[in-house]
Amino acid sequence: MLPRQQDIPFFAHQLPWVLRNKGVIDPESIDQYIARDGYFAAARALTEMTPEDILQEMQKSGLRGRGGAGFPVHLKWKFAYRETSGVKYVLCNADEGDPGAFMDRSILEANPHSVLEGMLIAAWTINADQGFIYCRTEYPLALERLQIAIDRAREYGLLGSDILCSGFGFDLEIYQGAGAFVCGEETALMRSIEGGRGMPRPRPPFPAQKGLWDRPTVLNNVETLANVPLIILEGGDWYASVGTEHSKGTKVFALSGDVRNIGLVEVPMGTSLRSIIYDIGGGIPGKREFKAVQLGGPSGGCVPAEYLDLPVDYEAISRAGAIMGSGGMIVMDQRTCMVDMARFFMDFVQEESCGKCTPCREGTMRILEILDRIRAGEGVIQDLWELEDLSATIRDSSLCGLGQTAPNPVLSTLKYFPKEYEDHIRNKKCPARKCIALVKFRVNPDKCTSCGLCHKNCPSGAVRWKKKQPAEIDPQKCIKCMLCLDKCMFDAID
Repeated sequence: MLPRQQDIPFFAHQLPWVLRNKGVIDPESIDQYIARDGYFAAARALTEMTPEDILQEMQKSGLRGRGGAGFPVHLKWKFAYRETSGVKYVLCNADEGDPGAFMDRSILEANPHSVLEGMLIAAWTINADQGFIYCRTEYPLALERLQIAIDRAREYGLLGSDILCSGFGFDLEIYQGAGAFVCGEETALMRSIEGGRGMPRPRPPFPAQKGLWDRPTVLNNVETLANVPLIILEGGDWYASVGTEHSKGTKVFALSGDVRNIGLVEVPMGTSLRSIIYDIGGGIPGKREFKAVQLGGPSGGCVPAEYLDLPVDYEAISRAGAIMGSGGMIVMDQRTCMVDMARFFMDFVQEESCGKCTPCREGTMRILEILDRIRAGEGVIQDLWELEDLSATIRDSSLCGLGQTAPNPVLSTLKYFPKEYEDHIRNKKCPARKCIALVKFRVNPDKCTSCGLCHKNCPSGAVRWKKKQPAEIDPQKCIKCMLCLDKCMFDAID
């Protein structure tokens, strides 16, 4: 007998609210979405509820922004609702730029109408008549299905003027971003829609008072908006029944890296990292040991094995030195070099910095130079102090969230893996053998079985081998491609 989905461990431990229609309906069919209670929440909001009623339900739900900061959604909407401007906007941030993150993309591709419905409810609440979905050009299928969803919603009278005979009008259009990571920051995103270069501006004033074209604006990310119809349809108390005291509902994570089961995972807030990685993810392949998990992408931090029982909520993750972020979760085993990992994320942030403020523009470059020097075996102990000092300066004085959180991967790896930094500096050694300049290969004759695989796969002829004799590596010819290390079945090369 074929197993049911709920019998498969990967799905059995999940609670699909946001992903409830993924793989169940045709995302290009508005009829199938309606058949699954789609737009019922919008109909209820427009015909039975006042903006005050909606704000009350949103407050009861405890929904916090899923884009990273975790700001209470009802407060953001309330600030914009209180503004008396004749023109207001609702924006959806679909500019998902974290490495290894694909939550928003999947929602847009599998269930685009849920996002449109959430925006419609937000627009009714704050009295906005225009909305924009800011989606990066690298998501062609998501863009195509979003446009189909908007067109179908207009045909059914769910967008446009006099929606559901309520007298309320709201319409949407898509704005394609060019892939700049900084445009995930709300004020930079708005500047990009206005036709300017995507660069953040100082706050206050906040977007709820002066946002797009200096008008009151509500901006939420894809996952946040996809939760809204559930709350209005089922009630704020129902939504708040799942989660922790300060983090309600579910959260979607993109589980990737050194784990058996890779994919999107939606779990109740408060689920432990151990449950996500081992019960859902199936643990670490190849009988290797878990080393750390990177939470929150370039803005997050590395959480070590001692925190595996940490509950996934905003406060607990923050205390561990990371952030929830948009939901990236990259699992690492003992083969990962934490110095190299910190360098990878710092290189990404430095490349994506808009350059507007000096701490982020110059500070991230300086940190990157120090990390490169350490990986090359040229670091000194004073570099560790300088990394901490620079990180504190960048965090405390950068203009926007990109710069303020940029040092997190460095600070978290310094905190939890100081010995790796010291090995690179004092012993000129990379324990994970990822920093090529510090790697020196040798064959352990006690483990070598003289199988010849290393010799056959060496592209530079650096491995000398004879039958029934341990192999030898010529350091002058070795190009450190690591093929011999990967091909050896007996861990004879170290």
